[in-house]
Amino acid sequence: MNVRHVLVLPDRDAAEEVAREVVDRFGLLEEPQLFRDALAGEDDAEDAQWLVVVEDPREQLDATSLDDLVAEYEGWLETP
Repeated sequence: MNVRHVLVLPDRDAAEEVAREVVDRFGLLEEPQLFRDALAGEDDAEDAQWLVVVEDPREQLDATSLDDLVAEYEGWLETP
């Protein structure tokens, strides 16, 4: 089973930093993917969230550790 963790961040800079930090802290082989996610009904670019999608094919990443990391950047781990 391939688990996918979605980390939600308030801006692109935070998302890029978290993506680098996830690789460094957890020794990922693949770079996480970044996506811009506009809030429903909002046209303003400032109202966009950024998603960092982390693939976890061996289910080795601890969700609590990921949540703690994104909390440092005012983000959160999206629950399935």
